[in-house]
Amino acid sequence: MIGATGTIGRATVRALLRQGHEVVCFVRPGTAKHSASKHSASKDGAVKDKAAEDSTRLFPGATVRTGEVTDPASLARDGLRGEHFDALVSCLASRTGTPKDAWAIDHQAQLHALNAVKAAGATHAVLLSAICVQKPLLAFQHAKLAFEKELMASGLTWSIVRATAFFKSLSGQLDRVKKGKPFLVFGDGTLTACKPISDDDLGDFIAGCLNDPTRHHRVLPIGGPGDAITPQQQGEALFQMLGQPPRFKRVPVALLDVIVSVLSTLGRVVPKLADKAELARIGRYYATESMLVWDAAAGRYDAAATPSHGTQTLLGHYRGLLSGEVKNERGEHAVF
Repeated sequence: MIGATGTIGRATVRALLRQGHEVVCFVRPGTAKHSASKHSASKDGAVKDKAAEDSTRLFPGATVRTGEVTDPASLARDGLRGEHFDALVSCLASRTGTPKDAWAIDHQAQLHALNAVKAAGATHAVLLSAICVQKPLLAFQHAKLAFEKELMASGLTWSIVRATAFFKSLSGQLDRVKKGKPFLVFGDGTLTACKPISDDDLGDFIAGCLNDPTRHHRVLPIGGPGDAITPQQQGEALFQMLGQPPRFKRVPVALLDVIVSVLSTLGRVVPKLADKAELARIGRYYATESMLVWDAAAGRYDAAATPSHGTQTLLGHYRGLLSGEVKNERGEHAVF
């Protein structure tokens, strides 16, 4: 498995193990340093690298191997080691979504891993993609689609999971609301809607693709249980849970357009600003496009056509965060 150290990746590893699979996680050195110090001193004062031990703690029951997923030689030497593998499960994704990062990770690294496991005898690959590739306007969406096409043509049995929104992506405003600040929405707060899915429910769905023939050779949009929810409804629910009157700050989409335009213009002169322009475009996309199945014929998003899986709801996640029963590991998903 690649992309295992993110929260969805970890949930997928747990699900694979529960379903009886033998799992080998191929991770970059040091990616688990948040779980423990990367280096520690032994009794004789010697300092040793703890990266592999840290990674192993994240995945009890799985085998952890370290190397570089962007390097075909490392994949073969450090990851596969001449052994036979049955399947590739990938939750790998670029961290920023900027063009260089997206094409290096969402396309090229995925392709390296696909070729490597084919050589190791694998017959199935399960890919976590994203539902937003239905309307591709951004570099990372085009990179994901390019790899999806490669996977479909690979000769392997394939399953492409296009997930909707994640709980961690929609929980960033909890602290500001607790402090009495308004909940930020774009436009009137009803421009978009989604059917968010938890890490554990998504991990269970991804793992289930290996043994469920109805999920083979299929693109699989998937969301969580319940009705679609808008940002306005998310804010109202938080205020109700906190016993506070609803307070919203409405940000006009036109402001995002101005930011994108200015950064795009300056990015032609200052390369670093070109990446910032792409990040602004990503922000605008998520502010104006729903994470639901797109009905091209009708020209609209369709909540009813967006499949659901699992039992955990976003509002239940909010309650768990407020009670302290759960923690939100947002990482690159931090927006507010």
